[in-house]
Amino acid sequence: MNRLTRRIGRASARRPWATIAAWGIALLLVLPVAATAGGSFVDDLVAPGSQSEEAMELLEERFPEASGGSALAVFAAPKGQRLASHRPAIDSAVERMAEVAHVNAVTSPFAAGTVSSDGRIGYAQITFDVPTMKVAPAQIEALSGAIDSLREDGVVAELGGDAVFINAETPTSGAEAAGLLAALVILVVAFGTVVAALVPIALALVAVAAGLGSITLLARAMDVSTAAPTIGAMIGLGVGIDYALFIVARYRENHTAGQDNPTALSNAMASAGAAVLFAGGTVVVAMGALALTGLGFLTSIGLSASLVVLFAAATALTLLPALLTLLGDRIHKRRLLGRDRPARKVEESAWWRFAHRVSGRPWPYLLVASAALLALAAPALRMETGFPDAGNDATSTTHRRAYDLLTEGFGPGVNAPLLIVADLRNPGADAEDIPALSERIAADPGIATVGEPQTSTAGDTVVLPVQPTTAPADAETSATLDRIRDFVPDNVAVSGMTAMTDDLTRQLADTLPVFVGAILLSSFLLLMLVFRSIAIPVKAAIVNLLSIGGAYGVVVAVFQWGWLGALFNLEGTFPIVSPLPTIFFAVLFGLSMDYEVFLLSRVREEYEATGDNTESVARGIAATGRVITSAALIMTVVFLSFVANPSPLVKMMGLGLATAIVLDATIVRMVLVPAVMAVMANATWWLPRWLDRLLPRVSVEKTDVPRDPEPVFAATSERL
Repeated sequence: MNRLTRRIGRASARRPWATIAAWGIALLLVLPVAATAGGSFVDDLVAPGSQSEEAMELLEERFPEASGGSALAVFAAPKGQRLASHRPAIDSAVERMAEVAHVNAVTSPFAAGTVSSDGRIGYAQITFDVPTMKVAPAQIEALSGAIDSLREDGVVAELGGDAVFINAETPTSGAEAAGLLAALVILVVAFGTVVAALVPIALALVAVAAGLGSITLLARAMDVSTAAPTIGAMIGLGVGIDYALFIVARYRENHTAGQDNPTALSNAMASAGAAVLFAGGTVVVAMGALALTGLGFLTSIGLSASLVVLFAAATALTLLPALLTLLGDRIHKRRLLGRDRPARKVEESAWWRFAHRVSGRPWPYLLVASAALLALAAPALRMETGFPDAGNDATSTTHRRAYDLLTEGFGPGVNAPLLIVADLRNPGADAEDIPALSERIAADPGIATVGEPQTSTAGDTVVLPVQPTTAPADAETSATLDRIRDFVPDNVAVSGMTAMTDDLTRQLADTLPVFVGAILLSSFLLLMLVFRSIAIPVKAAIVNLLSIGGAYGVVVAVFQWGWLGALFNLEGTFPIVSPLPTIFFAVLFGLSMDYEVFLLSRVREEYEATGDNTESVARGIAATGRVITSAALIMTVVFLSFVANPSPLVKMMGLGLATAIVLDATIVRMVLVPAVMAVMANATWWLPRWLDRLLPRVSVEKTDVPRDPEPVFAATSERL
């Protein structure tokens, strides 16, 4: 691996302008093509093999009129007035909505009797000729425009329902730019020069641009989740900056140690470059494992994130050497902070002294650090997962305001409609059984109303619209769904968006252990292959689980329990979004391996030279401590910037990732790792001889670099 990354770096450095031109051409090809020929994003919220999927497939085949998506136009008269006094304006708005593309029908609240008991709130049922997930944002905007005139008359008019909630475009917060600015400040403090600080930022932006363009093209070939671009950008910014930072830091360290620029760059590519290649591959493997869940939208998120990470690694291994060659000594000069100083010996470093302090008394540090992580992880034992509904979104959105009006006028269950689908072709099924089935469902305490049965043209399929008494994400709604499914006959299935998301939540819970096991096994094999050790991958798995558990716990405490909710601009408490634990584990395990590989590759390098486990750990931490701290700070501010995003999933991702990175780069990497390795002593590097002979040789260490000088950042970076 060292030879490969050295060769890649040398090839790019020898032809810097050709390398830069190649990347420029690639961007000029990808971005315009993505803008013109790219696909649209859609959330495929179907659990394969579930009852809700079978029911929807049956409707699409035999009763397409009932399989289309639906939305609600909600109207509310001013206080003290009745909606009927505005009937002409509402009827006119209903007619305008019926003319919108792909709208199959719009039922007036006065014709359907969907007006509240006090006469103030009502809703019009909108049905589409396409499934819920296929309703375009442009159609939602057109519907919103059709009811605008009502607002001028003092009538509150909002759009709600599944199609609007799922497909409405959510604006970004703009805080991502602030995250990049903060990352730039950290890099200036770390390197002391603006040029050195700008290089990682520039590479990250190139990687994210190429990655997002590729994700848009991917959406042309398959269904890609609406969350994929945001998650891809989040991860791409973090790893893109970090990968460039690792290589630039090693390059400057080599230069400070007396190597000329070409030699320093070549050795940096052979050492830090190999670590970047391996770390990027590990993230790709972790994200690719999302396909094991069998869920289309998670597979698309995994593939999308993998694309961005591949571009981040590619820019660090090719574009970065080209830029560093052209910049020459400018990467080291014109400091804004600190001053050039002679390289100090490793033994003079605070990181070296701290590592020896931990290694001298490993058990107290090990126990205290483990206890702290376990305490943070404790709330995760009470995690409650579920899909957010419109009631969890910000009140600035029309679907949230519609949700609140519907709850006020008709109860929370109106937002959680179910569809009872009866297959009359099934042996023993009879249309005469439908009234008895309707009565039995209506008798359930969790059901508010059962609508009139709708029969397909062929008379072989019947649909009963059902309204529960509780909200979509309420645990009681799930219990009601279970009771109904228990007593309905085999030819009857329950579907609807609420049932679909409930089935999805269960499948995610069922597949999570398999998914986690696959990632742990693959990472174990990869680390064993690279570091020639049994203990290293076992230790990595355990400490990574601790940091991920701590992040889970913080997310539960903030979002589910409401601790410090005001600090994160939360308007209430939320269930943990069902896909989050799975996505979270893949992302965090992959990112934590970045620091693991970067630190341990340096420790292994020192161990190969000295054979002293304690000293090699201390030297490895001394050499990488500042870089890892800087990288962690950068990732933290980038991820925290996404907490301002209106989406609950993105908020949770941002806070959880930031928390995990902080824990991983401090408690785990700087305390737990040296403590555990001190306890294991030389057994850290034990590998059975027979296994050593069987495994192919893959290395990310490089011993050409002098070991005495400490890596030189700006003088002010000691504060990091």
